[in-house]
Amino acid sequence: MTHSALRAFLTKGLASTLLLLAGCTEVTPSFVADARPQRLSEWNLFDLNTQRLQPLPVVEVVKPANPLFTDYAHKLRTLWMPEGTQARLVNDEIDYPVGTVLSKTFYYPVDDAGNVIRVANQGAREINLADSRLIETRVLVRQEAGWDALPYVWNEEETEAFLRVAGASRPLTMVTAASPETPATQFAYFVPNENQCSGCHTTEHPDGGMHPLGAIASQLTASSHSASGEFQPQIETLVARGWLDRAPQGPALDSYEDTSLPIGQRALAYLNMQCGHCHNPDGAADTSGLVLTGRHKTAVSMGVCKPPVAAGGGAGDLQYGIVPGDPDSSILHYRVASAKPDEMMPELGRSLVHEEGVALIREWIGTLTGSCDEQSDSRIAGESGFEPSVAKKTTG
Repeated sequence: MTHSALRAFLTKGLASTLLLLAGCTEVTPSFVADARPQRLSEWNLFDLNTQRLQPLPVVEVVKPANPLFTDYAHKLRTLWMPEGTQARLVNDEIDYPVGTVLSKTFYYPVDDAGNVIRVANQGAREINLADSRLIETRVLVRQEAGWDALPYVWNEEETEAFLRVAGASRPLTMVTAASPETPATQFAYFVPNENQCSGCHTTEHPDGGMHPLGAIASQLTASSHSASGEFQPQIETLVARGWLDRAPQGPALDSYEDTSLPIGQRALAYLNMQCGHCHNPDGAADTSGLVLTGRHKTAVSMGVCKPPVAAGGGAGDLQYGIVPGDPDSSILHYRVASAKPDEMMPELGRSLVHEEGVALIREWIGTLTGSCDEQSDSRIAGESGFEPSVAKKTTG
């Protein structure tokens, strides 16, 4: 019996019951104050049946301009706010009201053998369960005291996801859609524990609270289809729904997926989302002195000709963060290209190497000019991709 057939058989009875109940009662999302529901279904964010996992109509699907890489998993992201509440734009950042619930469901397309498929994410607004495998759903809730992160792990039958504060792991086998002859890759997919969730979402270390990383003003300037079918900046969709008091001024954020942009702008956008939540002046990696948000003041603070704070294996025994024109001598390239736990960056959130991201960073470093033997920061700072003027605040 195939994965999809087994799932359909096991969920048929439950789904029928849920559909009958839904026909009698209008289901709406729930804000559970100062509590931690053990089941994802208690948040009432989704309609789950044997064919699909679909957010309820009152829940908005969102997609950041620059998605985080998580072992090629596809992601369905949602945003919901209680009726009668509204977020405010404060210093170009969204201040969400108490009761806001953000979710991110991680899943993979699967083949008939149950292997997960590496294929580009098309940004679907629902998940077709006949050819997908649900892994986890992370929930970020705005409580009175601040944000709370809750990791939920889906059961094998895909009928429910359960709170797992200690995290979890799933052994997976991945095949590549674009290259069927490529050998399958076996890896462990890790669901983060609640402390790891907090570690990434605490962008102001050590005393700051958690913040969203993707559902922030700059990332939501990207256009997407709303629930009504309109294609417009997501931030404007929130304003139109009355969920946000006003939209920020200025152009949409650069996306590293936009191949029409200069390589430097794409590289900065990529590094900001993958690394900037820790590598910022107030982040968990502040002692490194490395700023990867795009808001660096000098090329050295970005890593150009910058010696590592701690030398050794983690730095690949290399001398500088970025050596202009030489990615193979650059610690930054070495670490994003590694999958070893004591070397790789980001250090959480992946077991595999993001090959497309590594290729982007490699190409960008290769275009830079200058020399670390006779470094002139003012000269290198003017090279493509280092101008602070192109930088925007893009992490929460």
